[in-house]
Amino acid sequence: MHIAHTLPELRHALRHAQRPAFVPTMGNLHAGHLALVAQARPRGDATVASIFVNRLQFLPHEDFDSYPRTFETDCAKLREAGCDLLFAPRETDLYPEPQTFKVLPDPALADLLEGEFRPGFFTGVATVVMKLFMAVFAGKPQGVAVFGKKDYQQLMVIRHMVRQFALPIEVVAGDIQRASDGLALSSRNAYLSESERAEALQLALALRALSRDALAAAHALPQHLPALEATARQALAARGWQPDYLTVRRRADLLPPQAGDGAGQLVALGAARLGGTRLIDNLEL
Repeated sequence: MHIAHTLPELRHALRHAQRPAFVPTMGNLHAGHLALVAQARPRGDATVASIFVNRLQFLPHEDFDSYPRTFETDCAKLREAGCDLLFAPRETDLYPEPQTFKVLPDPALADLLEGEFRPGFFTGVATVVMKLFMAVFAGKPQGVAVFGKKDYQQLMVIRHMVRQFALPIEVVAGDIQRASDGLALSSRNAYLSESERAEALQLALALRALSRDALAAAHALPQHLPALEATARQALAARGWQPDYLTVRRRADLLPPQAGDGAGQLVALGAARLGGTRLIDNLEL
């Protein structure tokens, strides 16, 4: 596996590739990331991953400085997974000057759910992803980018951005990878204490219960859903969590369900803080 730290190094390494398959990450890699690399490999003629902790998507009180950085271990995992090229820029390589030009996603999508609780988050995500896309795919006739479904809203933002800017990139979704007990794999799981790790599964269980109740009430879901969501939040709060949201939305636009929406059209999404760790998860209905 070749490692490039600068844009000229990256572009030189990709000079013969016609269809790179790209997996952007912030590092501290786990089996979920490696599953995305495996999904990318047969889809392109060069498998590329990036590791970059993007300051633009962290709020001032969030964990940018403490976010786990495990570069050597990550490199070993990527080599074993068959990655051809790792792009690992320094902040000054990707942002050599203040990033005053930014990609502003549609507020109708980006300002709800995660965007409500993390204002500006998706602007930071869209800006760095666009910059990474320009780094990896510039001059290429086509490319593939693989993103995990665990960041469900992020995946939708990126898909909308690619479509509206007419980028020659196929965006592929990778399924959520879970531990044997059902906990969604996340780099931030490393923050959890032993007791918190045992408790963390309750978010997935709460979403499963909310999904079951929502499908049972599908005949009049818009009327029943607020009470079902409140019950789900209260149940987690009673266990010591601080829920931001537990909700059921339409897969198409993440807006509240309408009459007639049911299985195959909906997704349950949740975000809640357990101790000092904020976890997210989702379940397609």
